[in-house]
Amino acid sequence: MTTTAPATTQKKDKPLGQSQFSVAWQQFRKNRLAQAGGLMLILLYVMAIFAPFIAPDALSSYSTSNITRFHPPTPIQFRDPDTGAFTRPFVFKYTQQLNMDTFVNEFKPSAERCPLYFGVRGASYKILGLFPGNLHLFGTNKDDCSVYLFGGEDLGRDLFTRTLYASQISLTIGFGAVLITTLIGLMMGAMAAYFGGIVDTVIMRLVEVLAAIPYLFLLLLLRSVFPRDINPILALYVILGILAFIGWGGLARVTRGQLLSVREQDFVSAAKSLGASDNRIMWRHMLPTLTTYVIVTTSLAIPSFILLESGLSFLGIGAVEPYASWGSLLKAAQDGGLSSLNTRPWVLIPGFFIVFTVMCFQLLGDGLRDAFDPRKRA
Repeated sequence: MTTTAPATTQKKDKPLGQSQFSVAWQQFRKNRLAQAGGLMLILLYVMAIFAPFIAPDALSSYSTSNITRFHPPTPIQFRDPDTGAFTRPFVFKYTQQLNMDTFVNEFKPSAERCPLYFGVRGASYKILGLFPGNLHLFGTNKDDCSVYLFGGEDLGRDLFTRTLYASQISLTIGFGAVLITTLIGLMMGAMAAYFGGIVDTVIMRLVEVLAAIPYLFLLLLLRSVFPRDINPILALYVILGILAFIGWGGLARVTRGQLLSVREQDFVSAAKSLGASDNRIMWRHMLPTLTTYVIVTTSLAIPSFILLESGLSFLGIGAVEPYASWGSLLKAAQDGGLSSLNTRPWVLIPGFFIVFTVMCFQLLGDGLRDAFDPRKRA
């Protein structure tokens, strides 16, 4: 009598020796909110890059003959209102009528339809300042009938167009500032932890001096020293660059505190005994231990600079005419007072983009923090 051994199912072993990033990526894929935040940020940055193509008009284009001050949003129609059948997308042309009670021009849709077309020739532009073109994603091909997806602002300019162009400044301003802050903070913190002694004392006292500088006073002082005819975007980048240059103290302190223990590890002593230079030990052996912390900190620092830029533009010392940022667009809404809330609420749409972007960065930062934290891994 022969017996057969029961069939055993072979379990697929998990790959050994996974890197920290591969393990973190597996954890990050389980966080749907963080993935959604990352995808929305990618979408926002793609829209910012291709804003001249997506926008139906130019940044500061408006008509001096047909003034459409605070034009309401024009909803896109997909059905024929008479038959109810699907038709080519179109918008109704709006006309202005004087309200004899309030003596204010009111916009009302007329019976004239303006069909929408894709790939419309219009105002010239340059994508990333390198690739010229005049092709826009959509339009009506009529100068007297425009599409106002987000309505119009005080000069009748398309708010959707200006919001897209404003995102180029509001979304990119943080990367350069965070890059400067991160590089200086890591370098100073690593030097203080590695060399110690007088170097540590000097760097930490410098951090305390920088922390004592009042930011608002410094902002007003920096803006006042620039000439009146300077390019406002250049002034904004210089101001934020200076703020980033002096804002590395917090990161330097954290870097120093974490690297003080790393300095005593065996792999650092081995690198010294093998004759590695100080720069190599700091940049190739010590600082990589802070990779996870830097990734999470950076994802949370970028929205703080976006809010800082929005605040500067709101105060009138940031991106001003002929340029636009989300903060400067909100400044125009604030100038309208209560009318911005009860009669033309669409002027507050740039504020939604600020809140939405910061929320996406927060979701992404929380997801990265949980992905790199070993205590939260399932």
